[in-house]
Amino acid sequence: MARDAFITEAEIAGNESGPLADATVAVKDNISTQGVPTTCGSAMLEEYVPPYDATVVEHLLDAGATIVGKTNMDEFGMGTTTETSAFGPTENPAAPGHVPGGSSGGSAAAVADGEADLALGSDTGGSVRCPAAFCGVVGIKPTYGLVSRYGLVSYANSLEQIGPIAPTVEEAAELLDVIAGPDPNDATTRDEGADSEYAAAADGDVDGLEIGIPTELLDGAHEGVVETFWDAMDELEAQGASTHDVSLPSLEHAVEAYYVIAMSEASSNLARFDGVRYGQGGGFDGNWNETFARARRDGFGDEVVRRILLGTYALSAGYHEKYYDQAQAARAWVKQDFDEALDDADVLASPTMPIPPFELGESLDDPMTMYLADANTTPVNLADLPAISVPAGETDGLPVGLQLVGPAFGEETIVRAGSALA
Repeated sequence: MARDAFITEAEIAGNESGPLADATVAVKDNISTQGVPTTCGSAMLEEYVPPYDATVVEHLLDAGATIVGKTNMDEFGMGTTTETSAFGPTENPAAPGHVPGGSSGGSAAAVADGEADLALGSDTGGSVRCPAAFCGVVGIKPTYGLVSRYGLVSYANSLEQIGPIAPTVEEAAELLDVIAGPDPNDATTRDEGADSEYAAAADGDVDGLEIGIPTELLDGAHEGVVETFWDAMDELEAQGASTHDVSLPSLEHAVEAYYVIAMSEASSNLARFDGVRYGQGGGFDGNWNETFARARRDGFGDEVVRRILLGTYALSAGYHEKYYDQAQAARAWVKQDFDEALDDADVLASPTMPIPPFELGESLDDPMTMYLADANTTPVNLADLPAISVPAGETDGLPVGLQLVGPAFGEETIVRAGSALA
């Protein structure tokens, strides 16, 4: 792996008697670590060292974990391959020559390669689940509000959550037990789920479980991915689960709505990186506009610039109602469809990604293909629901993930279902 998963080397040991006292944990490089660089995979923050720990990092240390490094990522979380990082790409240890997924590709690669027992990623539109699927490990995107975002460098506030990556469902759930819970520093956190015991739910018992299968999330998927998905469904049915098809008509518009909302929020969030408040300086020569422009041109990569520009356009006068307001209306429709489907099912199942891992470099010049690859994961973020990706098998030697989506704060249900396979 190029620079492998680790941008910076750090070893920070926590409480020796905590539940993670024997565990090594890698932390995505957009999660603040006191005294250790947090670059977000960007030249803009190459020299930034936070003066404080994120709440989840405090929880890790309290639980006794040893933090062994910060992991490579798509710049500011904007990508599906971990190739937009200013520090070079990460290779997939489970599929050499292929991408590890993104944007938390370094975290998944670290776990898949045994460089860390566990890892933290962040998931704005699939950025925990995609790399988990591509690297053949487990990733959980929690319900919005279950895990504190304090200390997470924001990309799109209304969509993102920090989540665990691990070799097995039980280990991912153990990490979720540590990081979940309300936080006075994050007003979006909730008390729901605070008393849950996620690791205890990983008992593999799916007898009587009702699984809904959204047909829209199979349409157009790679043939080998679909075959592997149905093999996983057969395995769950053999263990006592039952399945039925469901339709979520709103998914036709989910990817477009997601990218309008995410890019709009990114445009706002990244305005602070001007070389004065945050980021590398542009060299003041008497004209602040030129100074700001120079700092942002030199500090941001092409994908980040593209998303800022598109987000600024969507929020601009004359276009706000046409794009942003319509995207929010579509988001509400997506959430309604999911909630109705989950009235008649315990979980919803689909391939995590509609395609196997890209080859390195394959999608760099085709951002539209990269965006469309998020078709199965972005709707879950729009609906604020929990989801887990577990290994489902392989196609042509490449890992395939199974995604299970549950009702809000239904992490115990998706952990139980996922543990039947991993």
